[in-house]
Amino acid sequence: MCLGIPGQVVHMLDGYGDQLALVDVAGEQRKVNVGMLQEETFAPGDWVIIHMGFVVEKTDEAGAAAAMSGLELMGRGPGVEDPP
Repeated sequence: MCLGIPGQVVHMLDGYGDQLALVDVAGEQRKVNVGMLQEETFAPGDWVIIHMGFVVEKTDEAGAAAAMSGLELMGRGPGVEDPP
């Protein structure tokens, strides 16, 4: 199992064998490699799951929200209550 961070494709970057995308991750833009999913195509607005700088899964907005909720839940630790 790996921890994946959800992000939304802003645009594909020229060059690099068409394997780099600029992705918005919680308001920060990052360059990520999409080359592991050669059978997929990527366009602005697509949601992806990123691990170690590589896109490991293409998802939808609901899947991205679920992934982010899981990450937030793990970050709270045991005994930490939800904010009011």
